[in-house]
This record gives sequence, C-alpha cells and structure tokens, in this order.
Amino acid sequence: MKLVVGLGNPGSRYAGTRHNAGFLVVERFAERAGIAVGRERFQGRFGQGQVAGEDVALLLPGTFMNRSGEAVGAALESFPELEPASDLLVVFDDLDLPFARLRMRRFGGAGGHRGVEDLIRRLGHGDFPRLRFGVGRPAEDVDPVEWVLSPFTPEQAAGLSAALDTAAEAVEEFVRDGVEMAMNRANRLRSAPGSQKDEPPA
Repeated sequence: MKLVVGLGNPGSRYAGTRHNAGFLVVERFAERAGIAVGRERFQGRFGQGQVAGEDVALLLPGTFMNRSGEAVGAALESFPELEPASDLLVVFDDLDLPFARLRMRRFGGAGGHRGVEDLIRRLGHGDFPRLRFGVGRPAEDVDPVEWVLSPFTPEQAAGLSAALDTAAEAVEEFVRDGVEMAMNRANRLRSAPGSQKDEPPA
C-alpha cells in the first residue's frame, strides 16, 4: 500500500493558489485513477483505491499548512504497515523551481516549506519521498508569502492542466513502480507539456 499526501491550505480563500499545488496534483491523480477523495478522515479529505493493482490511499490535510504533520502522522499511525521511506509520497509547491518543473527525491530537508517542516518534526526525520511542483519565484519587489498565497498568472494557468497531468503521471509511476523509477523519469523533464518553454541545460 502507498500513501500519497498533497499539502495545501483548506478553505475557499486558498483554493487554486500556488501554495495549494500539492492539493491540485493529488486531486488530478485521483481524478485520473477514479478515486473519490471525499471522506473526512485524519483531519482531512481521504480516499482509497487501486492503481495498477496496487492499493493506494490519498490524503489532503484539512489542517493549515504549518500543521500538516498532524494529519499525516494520524494516517501513518492508522496504517502501521506503511514504511515512510518507501510507501509515503508527499507532494507540495516549491518556490525554487520554475513553474511546472518537477523534482522527486527519496528524502531531504524542508527547504523552508512550512508544511514539510511540520511533517519532519512530527515524524522525527525527513526520510520519505517527496514530489516538488515548481511555482517559480516572484519579482524582487513581491513578497514570496504573498506570491504563494496568490493564484497562478494567466500565462501559468494556461499551462496548468497539462502540468498537473504530468505531475499526476509521476505519482502514478511512484505507486506502480516505486520511487527510484518515478524519480528517474520526473527529474528528466525540463518542463511539463503546455507550460513554459524548456530552459537550456544548466
């Protein structure tokens, strides 16, 4: 069994904002997989189903971002057979990646992300896979907090659906094939179809 968690803030005030990219990716994955994420469980929206013969649980915490660890910790306690290092995938937004760029890692720190910080604090370690969805950095005169709590620009919104499909495919590969194979594919992508043009290799 795999547990896929999308990080975000609850309520209509934050719906569709950059900081809710984790919600958007997991919702798109759920839609493609035919999994309803409507049950109230673990202080959030929860659903279960199968993908490629693999049992998968989806969780969108209803706590605010800086208390994400409460919901995820409760889910892990309810499913003691889950091993975070291989069975948990956390999806969230990242300021340091260009819009729609994906990065999957097996483990790591929080990188300044408050939701991931709280999850690491709750688990006592950062040994769990994570998929970062790039939202880009704002201009120097724009507060990064204001930026992530704002909707995508019209240009970004035009490519968002295709970008979410690409991210959902990465989640599906994690569920089906494990983190190593999913990471190899996701990290090769320069950008998602329909998003900004590919950047020249670094």
